[in-house]
Amino acid sequence: MELSRFKELLKKAGLNKKQFAELLNMQYNTVNAWGSNNNIPVWVESWLENYIKAKDLETIINTIKPYIEK
Repeated sequence: MELSRFKELLKKAGLNKKQFAELLNMQYNTVNAWGSNNNIPVWVESWLENYIKAKDLETIINTIKPYIEK
């Protein structure tokens, strides 16, 4: 994955590199080096895509929840 794609997915997820590192219990310096000194791991793209989907689904559920609860 290219650095530009990583940044795009972080933005869509509403995360910065520090928040992403904290979510994964990783060192910020490790994440920050991706794309410049080190390659971005293969799993990162799918992880962020799934995180974005989960956030979107949570928004949908919270929107319709008042109408389906009895």
